[in-house]
Amino acid sequence: MYEPLAERMRPKSLNDYIGQKHLVGEGAVIRRMIESGNISSFILWGPPGVGKTTLARIIAEQTKVPFYTLSAVTSGVKEVREVLDRCRVDANSIFTTGRPVLFIDEIHRFNKSQQDSLLGAVEQGTVTLIGATTENPSFEVIRPLLSRAQVYVLEPLGKDDLLELLDRAIKTDRIFQGREVRVEETEALMRFSGGDARKLLNILDLIYQSLDAHEPFVINDQIVTDRLQQNPLAFDKNGEMHYDIISAFIKSIRGSDPDAAVYWLARLIAGGEDPKFIARRMCISAAEDIGLANPNALLLANATFDIINKIGWPEGRIPLSECAIYLATSEKSNSAYLAIDGALALVNQTGNLPVPLHLRNAPTKLMKELGYGADYKYAHDFPGHFVKQDFLPQEIKGTQIWTPQPHTAAEARLKERQDHRWRE
Repeated sequence: MYEPLAERMRPKSLNDYIGQKHLVGEGAVIRRMIESGNISSFILWGPPGVGKTTLARIIAEQTKVPFYTLSAVTSGVKEVREVLDRCRVDANSIFTTGRPVLFIDEIHRFNKSQQDSLLGAVEQGTVTLIGATTENPSFEVIRPLLSRAQVYVLEPLGKDDLLELLDRAIKTDRIFQGREVRVEETEALMRFSGGDARKLLNILDLIYQSLDAHEPFVINDQIVTDRLQQNPLAFDKNGEMHYDIISAFIKSIRGSDPDAAVYWLARLIAGGEDPKFIARRMCISAAEDIGLANPNALLLANATFDIINKIGWPEGRIPLSECAIYLATSEKSNSAYLAIDGALALVNQTGNLPVPLHLRNAPTKLMKELGYGADYKYAHDFPGHFVKQDFLPQEIKGTQIWTPQPHTAAEARLKERQDHRWRE
């Protein structure tokens, strides 16, 4: 049976592990755990192909404790409880050298009741939990479990990491050993890999399997591009196109193309994507790409997220489609998105500027004597509920952070109102 290159190249120790130096480099937190043998519960959060499952396997190999694996895709509460029962037996056994480790891949796919079933064992110290997720744990993992498991973020592999992996695969893989290998160009290989080790190895595997028996193994931009165009599904064996499709979906909404938006939505649904993930991304798009041009978009996106939790599949596809079309056909503005990023940059640049005295609260006599709240003008006491006064720190007085985009009718009205107020 043919073993994929990604499996053949899976590291067995930290010395062979590529990337994530902030976690496994000399003196880093997970390396220290492994070297001491004292593993705490934690969740690995990062995109596909950056070493989450591999790191869990290395922990199992090097700590020599009982190690159990579940996939959240195929396991229910029954399977979780059965594994936890075995862990309790191991934990109380005189032959066990350490606390059992339970690795749960794609833990974000566990529902609340499944995650609740883990909580007692983790809390009592029966098991050390290691979870892996591609989704933000603060959205997908229940708060009690998060409070008992540290979250470590894994980053996409950099170019140097991928080149090191390429070099190692060529020099050490047992199947590649007997072939002439020429690396002429790597730009396309790096681009299509996108920081994902598994993608890079899948591409190499795809090129190799397309060769004739005595044909040299050549890697260049043209060959990589041609092979992927001929057989894109082979390249995407593990479903990494999930990220490309959600990107196409959001960009279609941003680009005001409802037909493309619904098409990519259908691809997500047909691929088994979690409807909450789709709805959450539409909430982000409504705020980032539509914003003040049509504030109702965010309300509809939020309502869609809510109703998805109430009706589920298959009916949930209908409100998702309605929302996607509404967002795609709405006027677009990213002024709110640009404003908060600009404000954060300004804060980082200027530091903790003092709040002007007239804007400070004065709950005590001493504060009033010091001038807190003095000269503050209460807007509702003035005609039109508005009066000119300064609200920014003196050092950045007059700085414009929000720039309305007058090409949209709603923001044009907001701009006109603000100009009228502050011009008089």
